[in-house]
Amino acid sequence: MLQLCGFPASNYHNKVKVALIEKGIPFEEVIVYPSKDETVLRDSPMGKLPFLRTAQGAVAESQVILDYLEDAYPAQPLYPADPFARARVRELITILELHLELVVRRLYGEAFFGGKASDNAKTEVEKALVKGLAALARRTDFSAFAAGEAFGAADCVASMHLPVLAMATKITLGRDLLAEQFPAAKAYTKRIADRPSVKQVNDDRKAGVEAFNAYVASKAKA
Repeated sequence: MLQLCGFPASNYHNKVKVALIEKGIPFEEVIVYPSKDETVLRDSPMGKLPFLRTAQGAVAESQVILDYLEDAYPAQPLYPADPFARARVRELITILELHLELVVRRLYGEAFFGGKASDNAKTEVEKALVKGLAALARRTDFSAFAAGEAFGAADCVASMHLPVLAMATKITLGRDLLAEQFPAAKAYTKRIADRPSVKQVNDDRKAGVEAFNAYVASKAKA
């Protein structure tokens, strides 16, 4: 059985988890926290989480894992068959992760972990997020799902990243940039939260955040 190794407070862990559930693939969730321990580096050379243990060995990097799952388990596809449409899905995922999630991550320390972002950092992040959200709006209107009329890989990503972006900007900037800049995307996050796979993952995330915070506190005391 596949083993998804990581921790359910992570967006990237959870996007893979949604995909596994949507595709109906049996898997075991193994809790692994960030570490440079050799047992982790053996399976994830950069120490990044999540990674997926398969019968043939481990695969790291969340997007690589999504692509592997699509190739290895073609039933219940999450990508369209047409090459151009598939490329557009990957383009959407790149915008979501490189131009939105990676950008807003600079605010996570203040939003979720008791840190403090500088005013300059907040200004830079806000400007970049406005640009990224405009780019996203040029590729999807979220009238149904992220990439059309069917749930797919882009939804696995959007359903996990966009709500956190909204929360982080509301806490640190005093403005929900998602609702302000892209109301259709905000409405989408509310709709998609009721989908069984997304709801299950979000419910697990709540306990996962508590467990991760307890782990961080224990490491601080050590």
